[in-house]
Amino acid sequence: MSYDIYLKDPITKETICFDESHQFAGGTYELGGTREAWLNVTYNYGKHYYRVFGEKGIRTLYGLTGTEAIPFLKDAVSKLKDDASEDYWEATEGNAKQALLGLLAYARMRPDGIFDGD
Repeated sequence: MSYDIYLKDPITKETICFDESHQFAGGTYELGGTREAWLNVTYNYGKHYYRVFGEKGIRTLYGLTGTEAIPFLKDAVSKLKDDASEDYWEATEGNAKQALLGLLAYARMRPDGIFDGD
């Protein structure tokens, strides 16, 4: 199980595609990178997201623009440790943090985009 999180164009409601590909990878990803503002995040990190975001967890971001989401993401990142593991599936705070850093990058690239997911 996982969260599929997208940053969507506010007018077309389609997933935003960047000019260049990126390497933000989650539980599933495209080899060689993708241009889409999409990240698959394992539910294994959910306990950390509920702790740093509150009762809605990472779903707190859904419906927010990139601009609105940036403070939430920065605050959540600041509360998580840097204990990332080479095993993506391990539910470390550092692994959860890495996914949020990818979403933060999306928000900064397209502050007008709207987060959606599941």
